[in-house]
Formats: sequence, C-alpha cells, structure tokens
Amino acid sequence: MRLYHVSSPQEVWRAIKENFSTLPAEVIDLEQAGGRVCAEDIVAPEDVPGFNRSTVDGYAVRAVETFGAGDAIPAMLKLAGEVHMGETAPELPPGGCVYVPTGGMLPEGADAVVMLEDTEPLDDLVNLYRQVAPGENIIRRGEDIAAGSVVIEKGRRLRAPEIGLLASLGITSLAVTRRPLVGIISTGDEIVPYETKVLAPGRVRDCNAPALGEMARQKGARVIYGGILNDALPAFREGLNALLGQVDFLVLSGGSSVGTHDFTAQALRELGRGELLVEGVSVQPGKPTLLASCQGKPVLGLPGHPISALNIFSLFGFSILDRLSGYGGERFQPVVRARLSRNIPSRAGRTDYVRVRLEQKNGAVYATPVFGRSGLLRTMAEAHGLVAVPAESEGLPAGKDVEVIVWE
Repeated sequence: MRLYHVSSPQEVWRAIKENFSTLPAEVIDLEQAGGRVCAEDIVAPEDVPGFNRSTVDGYAVRAVETFGAGDAIPAMLKLAGEVHMGETAPELPPGGCVYVPTGGMLPEGADAVVMLEDTEPLDDLVNLYRQVAPGENIIRRGEDIAAGSVVIEKGRRLRAPEIGLLASLGITSLAVTRRPLVGIISTGDEIVPYETKVLAPGRVRDCNAPALGEMARQKGARVIYGGILNDALPAFREGLNALLGQVDFLVLSGGSSVGTHDFTAQALRELGRGELLVEGVSVQPGKPTLLASCQGKPVLGLPGHPISALNIFSLFGFSILDRLSGYGGERFQPVVRARLSRNIPSRAGRTDYVRVRLEQKNGAVYATPVFGRSGLLRTMAEAHGLVAVPAESEGLPAGKDVEVIVWE
C-alpha cells in the first residue's frame, strides 16, 4: 500500500485559500440576486428614510412644549392638521400639534411624537398626558442609511434582508460573482447509473453524484455530470480532460480510495498545469482525499464511500465554492447545543466527524450517535447533524455538552 502525506483540515483550507481565486463578475437584476455574492461595494445613492418620520400613531410636537406634562396637569396644544400617508406634511405652528400615523412624514418644526394612547382630543385642542424628549418616537432622515455610505460590502452573500435593503434604495441591478459550474465524475468498475432498474451481480447504483450535486446546488452552484469512468488510467485521463475544460470546479467521486489513488494522482499531474496540493486528510471519515490544481482550477478527489464523500464535500467542497464565489465571510454552519446520550470513541491524531440524531427529552436536547460503516448512506439520512471530535481527544463521554453541526 502506498503511503502519502496527510494534511490537517486547517492545512487543506489554507491550500484552498492560497491556490484558488474568485470567478469573474456579472451584472444581474435584483430579483435574481438571492444567494449570490456581491462582487463590489454598493454605495447608497440616497438617504433612507428620505424624510423624518414617525414610528407610532400620535401627535407630532415640539418636545419642549410637552415638558412637565402628566396625568394631573396635561399639556394642551392646538390641533393644527393631519399628516396623510404619501403626502407632504403640513408645517407645525408654535403651540400646535399635528396628527401623524406610523410611518408618516414629520411636519417641519416637529422633533418628537406623543403616542396616541397618551393623548385626549377635545374639539380643536389635544390634551397630552405625557412629556416626550427630542427625537422620541421618530426616525430622522438618513438615520437608517446615509447617502454615500457602503450598505453592502464586496463578498457578502445576498439574503432576503439584503435584497430588501437594495430595493429600498431603488437599486435594480448589481454586480455579483458568476455562479460556479461544478462537474461531477463518478469512478469505479462496479458503479452503474442510478436510473438502472435491475442490477447485475456485483454492481451498485451511483448515489454519490446526485447527492453531491444537490449539495453543490444548495451553495448556489450549477452542476453538470460527466458520467462514470472505469478504474483505468486512460479512461481517467480522457474523462478528466474532457470535463475540466467546461467547468470551474471538478469533483471526482471514488477517485481517491486506496485502489485508485495512484493513477488518479498521475492523471491529475498529467493534466495541463496539474499540481497535487493535498494527498490525504487527518479526518474520519474521509482520510483518502485528494486536492489538486489543474489548469488553475480546483479538483477534489473524494472517497467512494457515500458518507466519506458527503463529509469531505461539506468540509472542503463548500469552502472551494465559497472561494470561487468570492464569499468574504468566515464559513458558518448552524449548530445546536446538545447533550451526548452515549460515549463516542475516537483515536487521537485525527478529527472524527460522528453522525448524530437529535431528540428532545424532559426539556433537554440529546444527541445520539448513529454508528455505522462509511458505506452506509442510510446512517446519514437518519442523522440530523455531525459532532466533531477534536484530533487531540480520545473520544467524548456520555453526558458531555457538544455542538452539533446541523446537516443541511
């Protein structure tokens, strides 16, 4: 068996950062920008809000004219008009007040709003039973967003709040990083297309490619499939070369296991400007992993076992997609705090990712390990997430509070 260098997860992430760069930008309509990554800083063209406005239903006033008002001795102001939504507010005269609805424009001269429930109208007068301070119950022009300020930084992934923010500024199009195109090739003499109805003896359906494709799409990538390659160097070389020219990121499912490692590595080296960056990672499952740069593009060789393949793609495939997309933030995965219901054994020197099922008992959340060999995809379907056992640890005891990385 050939022995090869084994990297830590941190070294793999560093190799991704140092060897691959962001894809070019393209301009798209705002409605299509959800999930995309902003390719440049976006500067606000105007103030938001564009006028001083009320945050409550009430009466716009000069705050100084309410000082001392209370239940026993209210302030009494003359009703000077009403603000209508979408229209310019009337001017506020001294000693007067103007009714204003929530979100309505504040009259010129007003600096506060008394809430409706603290008032009592009496014909053309209004009793105010509470004093207000300047700025109370109002939002000033530009308080949310000031014209000329950066509202969305380059490298931010655009969610619904960002889309709404840009819409409020009247921005209808913007530059985002092009969506990565991921090519997926499955390898193995025993693998047949998943559509195969009747399996011949010794054959298995390709479950990795559809699962990996869905994971890539969840990260905003486009996916094309390059079919199934036999375990032979000429087939590898030809298949890799054909698909690499079409995609931004090439994924090999089953191209890093012990039986295929040598000629996969050779085929990668023989591709234009091919360089192996990682040969093995100190994680379980998924140790026999390859990462290469071929023609300046990332090529990730995954173990053939489904659990190993999905585990490695969630760790490093997602990071590659973030890098290609220009995502500028730290990679974040939702976690749930839970208590282990059983011991998790481990071996020091590698990071173990253990599948767990979450359940709630007596007001507490428990994580139960779902043990099984790396080739059993059902254990992943039964799990809600993963618990990382640090490389320096020899396991985690039952009852320990852990963070469960939620499986997306």
